[in-house]
Amino acid sequence: MPMNLVSDIITYIRRIIKSPSNATITDNLIIDYINRFYISDIDARMQLFDLKTVYQFQTAPGVDQYNMPLYNVQNEGVNPSSAINFYPVYQGFLPTARVNGINVPFYTQRSLFFDMWPNYTQPLNAVAQGNGGSNYTIQLPITPNTVGNVNVVPSGLIRGHVDITGIIATGSNMDPPVSTTINSLIPSTSIYPGVWITTVDSTGTSRVVQDSGQFLTGNVNYGLLMAPGTAPFGYQPLNGGYTTTLNTFNYNTGVLNVTFTDPNTGSPIDIPSGQEINAQVFYYNPGLPRAILFYNNTLTLRNPPDTQYMVELEAYLTPAAFLNSGQAVQFAYMAEYIARGAARKILADTGDSEQFAFYEPLFKEQETLVWKRSQRQFTATRTPTIYQMGSQGQNGTTNSMGTT
Repeated sequence: MPMNLVSDIITYIRRIIKSPSNATITDNLIIDYINRFYISDIDARMQLFDLKTVYQFQTAPGVDQYNMPLYNVQNEGVNPSSAINFYPVYQGFLPTARVNGINVPFYTQRSLFFDMWPNYTQPLNAVAQGNGGSNYTIQLPITPNTVGNVNVVPSGLIRGHVDITGIIATGSNMDPPVSTTINSLIPSTSIYPGVWITTVDSTGTSRVVQDSGQFLTGNVNYGLLMAPGTAPFGYQPLNGGYTTTLNTFNYNTGVLNVTFTDPNTGSPIDIPSGQEINAQVFYYNPGLPRAILFYNNTLTLRNPPDTQYMVELEAYLTPAAFLNSGQAVQFAYMAEYIARGAARKILADTGDSEQFAFYEPLFKEQETLVWKRSQRQFTATRTPTIYQMGSQGQNGTTNSMGTT
């Protein structure tokens, strides 16, 4: 029987688990088991050549960190109340990385990457002085003073960042988060600031304001500032709200407008007259990115791009979910393997150990057959040596074995 539809897989699963109708287990629940196996288990058990692909994206000027993209929420057509939440589009990235077609080093260890590209904290002392009030407009000295135009060449200031977990927490697949106020659903452990404004109030208490990785609606070069607090949701918006002239930081011009705020009460904090107000930032000269770090599901580029560049990475795709019984199976040769894998999970959950043990060798057989297809592709090209580079010989001629 051809098994190129999810309905065919469901039929085969029912034969294995001895449940011929919806009375014992519904089609929707079986599809849920299929998705759990297809999305979560297969990539952990083996990497398939058919899921190998290329991820491409264009950089944004001045933006140095990019989260792995997420699938949107996928609603089941037969059951709109049931939804599959956000999850990564790719399983991970491979070492081959290019920027505008140029190979660049690809790192997965922060220590090695930042040994070469350290995030040196640039201290900017006395960028302003207290005047007895709580609200200040400050121009950082290392950036161009072009207040009237938000689309100037990037300054090189590293921006605050919200990681993939924080994006999922917002409930909206928008990266970076854009709003007219701080999104309180983002946990503090998902926020990585790049700008800090520090001072001391009249009681001697240290007061800190930092950027949030969130940006102002309609003005994405304006970062929303916030008062840091305790984990997980202690970060607070600044008093007075957010506009282009209040409690935001324009990354391309270095102009910030800040109201020092008590994170516990939300009340403004007055800074004594003459008290120094300092800043700390990460600063790089922007340009063509020459290295990429993949860590915490985030791609970090160095240097930060000064314009749009094409980034290409080899990756393994995470398949989209199956949502209804009439949906086609992307790779039909995997149909029996998917059916046996999903049935295996059902038998494990229902505690049918006898049936589980009986079908386990048949599941392993299907897994071996599926893997063989990928193995033939992975081994089709010989490993290059010092005497033979890929499929091209020393004199530029080739043959079917990749040697001269």
